[in-house]
Amino acid sequence: MKKLLNLNALLLLAGVLLLSACGSKERSATTGWAYNDTKWGGFEKPDYEGQITGPNLVLVQGGTFAMGNVQQDVMFEWNAQPRRVTVSSFYMDETEVTNLDYREYLYWLERVVGESYPEVVERALPDTLVWREELAYNEPFVETYFRHPSFNDYPVVGVSWEQASDYASWRTDRVNEMILVERGILELNTEQKDDDNFNTEAYLLGLYQGSVRKNLKDLRTGGERPVRFEDGILLPEYRLPTEAEWEYAALALQGELVTEQDERISDRRIYPWPGNTVRYQRHGKYQGAIMANFKRGGGDYMGLAGHLNDRAHIPAPVRSFFPNDFGLYNMAGNVSEWTADVYRPLTPMTLSDVETQDLNPYRGNVFMKKKLDEEGNPERDSLGRIVYIPVTDEEAASRENYKRGDVQNYLDGDKESEVYYDYGKTTLISDKARVVKGGSWADRAYWLSPGTRRYMDQDRASKTVGFRCAMTRMGSPDGNDDSAGNHFPVKKKKVKRRYK
Repeated sequence: MKKLLNLNALLLLAGVLLLSACGSKERSATTGWAYNDTKWGGFEKPDYEGQITGPNLVLVQGGTFAMGNVQQDVMFEWNAQPRRVTVSSFYMDETEVTNLDYREYLYWLERVVGESYPEVVERALPDTLVWREELAYNEPFVETYFRHPSFNDYPVVGVSWEQASDYASWRTDRVNEMILVERGILELNTEQKDDDNFNTEAYLLGLYQGSVRKNLKDLRTGGERPVRFEDGILLPEYRLPTEAEWEYAALALQGELVTEQDERISDRRIYPWPGNTVRYQRHGKYQGAIMANFKRGGGDYMGLAGHLNDRAHIPAPVRSFFPNDFGLYNMAGNVSEWTADVYRPLTPMTLSDVETQDLNPYRGNVFMKKKLDEEGNPERDSLGRIVYIPVTDEEAASRENYKRGDVQNYLDGDKESEVYYDYGKTTLISDKARVVKGGSWADRAYWLSPGTRRYMDQDRASKTVGFRCAMTRMGSPDGNDDSAGNHFPVKKKKVKRRYK
């Protein structure tokens, strides 16, 4: 009898545990159907903990700031008038892209596509002749700056906007490929050639499979499936930062400047560091030290022998000097940097009676769509990338939020503008002109202010211009810690389910 009671108790306990397990399945708040359950159709809700931080990236928490020049406009160009904008949270490279980083890119191109498409490798090569001057002996830099190991950790220069954009696209694919390899989904494959190489978009569209090690479990069919966009495993694209993002990240208006109680900035910042000078102001062994790599005066690039002020006559290693309050190095000095924006001296923000965009302002949109074959499938080019074509004005005409496919010159050089740009006749500014931000090793202190701006054609390069990449932040602007900030967290109530 006692044994029978014990057996019944065990059966009862097993039943309770079974019911508890069934009841613990997470269910839809609107339909009650269970997630991640083959019996209920297999609709998947991934266990997603937030966007991971990609290699060399730092999370820049977004916010509002006065974008534009906050000091005297000594150039009298009036092309950076202050205006209030908000920037969404995003990721920014901790440092400028280095010579070593860019040589890794060239090595991959030579190994994977160089045999069949040598022109692709040639098109990616930096212009080392940017170091030449008629009345200066810079010839050693032509041969050594990019390739000699002494300069491995120095920022790459001589790279055009177009080359920097191509590098960012390539980096996206290599990082996402690395993620899939380290998760055990793909095998490491260094034998890829030509169009048979990992491309993030092609993989997500099912146009590239790769060397599969073990795919994810498919709850709908019971078999396996590749990673989908909805899984949140792959990262968004690396890209060049917008002008607004770059300037916001350089100013780093947080830390000691922010008064949280009344949401205000307690002081105006001229440079990416506190104070109104280019020297370190706090007490200690660094007091009085130069805060960035720039030209202090005519002919003075690094000071006197035995007491060098910035210890760099040309660009310095990318982790030189103190990082700003966001943890970003050399957001003033060292090299100027490409941004994504098309340059215009006047913007809609400065034109009267024009409704302006004050959330993530950006000039440069050319809206695109995937090119489809006769069967309606996306096409790939000879390098394995998805082919895009511009949206036509006829296709955009039916939209409410935009009416044209190419809006690079919207309200600033087109028929609807108050200002007209006639390239080659009244100005040298065209849709190929891109915004360059930040002072360089060859600039005076004026250009170290994040609000200053210049431009250069997107197919040109300079010995003073490099770049760093950015990435869009998906989800909470606070990062993966949802408890941060001043919002009110919603507590999930425990709801008793009647489902069996």
